[in-house]
Amino acid sequence: MPYTVYLKKNEEKRLLAGHSWVYANEVSRIEGKDKNGSLATVCAADGRFIGKGYINHASKILVRIFIRKDETDEGDFYYNRIKTAWEHRKKLGYENCCRVVFGEADELPALVVDKYGDYLVVQCLSLGIHQRKKQIVADLVRLFNPKGIYERSDVAVRTKEGLPLEKGVLYGEIPTEILVTENGLTMSVDVVNGQKTGYFLDQKENRFAVRRYASGGRVLDCFCNSGGFSLNAATTAKEVTAVDVSELALANVRRNAELNGLTNIKTEQADVFELLREKKKAGEKYDLVVLDPPAFCKSAAEVKDAYRGYKDINVLGLKLVEKGGYLASCSCSHYMTLPLFEKMLSEAAKESGRRARVVEMRVQAPDHPALLNEEETLYLKFFIIQVM
Repeated sequence: MPYTVYLKKNEEKRLLAGHSWVYANEVSRIEGKDKNGSLATVCAADGRFIGKGYINHASKILVRIFIRKDETDEGDFYYNRIKTAWEHRKKLGYENCCRVVFGEADELPALVVDKYGDYLVVQCLSLGIHQRKKQIVADLVRLFNPKGIYERSDVAVRTKEGLPLEKGVLYGEIPTEILVTENGLTMSVDVVNGQKTGYFLDQKENRFAVRRYASGGRVLDCFCNSGGFSLNAATTAKEVTAVDVSELALANVRRNAELNGLTNIKTEQADVFELLREKKKAGEKYDLVVLDPPAFCKSAAEVKDAYRGYKDINVLGLKLVEKGGYLASCSCSHYMTLPLFEKMLSEAAKESGRRARVVEMRVQAPDHPALLNEEETLYLKFFIIQVM
């Protein structure tokens, strides 16, 4: 008999508003008996139907709701959901390089599918999705007819689901280098060893946006990874310095610069915090400084320390900007909320002794949509600040 999960009184409000996650501590009782990872029905305390989702007794997120009607996940369910997500991306003009499925925002919680040319990369981040991997791959092959599908489920969140970290070929073949086109540039993507699924697709629109601020100037791109910001800036800048602690990332920057015939990019391997201090001490100045660090906080408990880290690099970054120049500052952690990030930038400007104004506020690219009532899906903050 399938599981029926009954919530405590008044715990249904957030879910009825559109949120997907049912936490274990919100549940009063569970009736029925089925396998862990099976499709469970979620009801309010008074028995009202809320939705259906996969249950995982090992996770604090007991159920992730993705069905809001009286239907099942059988037959063409996944094919139709993925097709709907793909049609939306095509309408936005994305085809060569984009996120096809963005979990909860595409009503497929814990499933990520990225498209790099003729290849797909999949992340299965919950027990229920992991158990249905074979069906999902079959539907992806049917819809896209890709040359290869690679799994990058090697992320720490899997451990919270009681799952091992996994990566490997799921279908076809995967080359060591995949060339994609983004913003008119050719980019080399390594889906096997690259960050996340091989490339940070969520910044594509923001990378293009820095071109106007880099025009004719000196640019410092910190935490550059494979050089997305560096290359876009180099199309208009006089010179670009790309900085990362990883030599593998910098080799990728040089490869991407070569692919696009860009000779005004140089790379520098260094710890960004130390490098910023050294450059300040040396009196260096730039027309554009880009700060795109990894997530400094991956839990609510880390926010306080992360806040200090963000403020530290932004104070240093602001001090390196020429008067009239710009700082592009980002955070990809949803725990660092938009109001909190803006507060940090205000304090950083004050501590740096620079008078500054916000020129642009941006978020993740449109192929990473955010649910209005699920704040976790709106995670990327991107500010362009001018030093006056």
